[in-house]
Amino acid sequence: MYLAVINVEPLANYQLKLTFQNAEIRVFDMQPYLNLGIFNELKDESLFNTVHISFDTIAWNNEADMDPEILYAESVALECPIASEPKAQYRIEKDK
Repeated sequence: MYLAVINVEPLANYQLKLTFQNAEIRVFDMQPYLNLGIFNELKDESLFNTVHISFDTIAWNNEADMDPEILYAESVALECPIASEPKAQYRIEKDK
């Protein structure tokens, strides 16, 4: 079973910010695919930026699409900077 992509946002350097149905946010690098078949057309950034959700995965206006299993397996989890920061310890001192 695979996780469906529910949101996609194109980023700089042919990266994609993906949100999966489990609410996990991951970044996928399209650069390794840009010399393969129909994906070669995505070197045109204006076409690359047409990425959108199509059923349970992503597609572009040139009809290229990606398997959601590949998107998940080859992407990197995006860490939430707030959650990864140590919690501050506060003390309230009384005036003497």
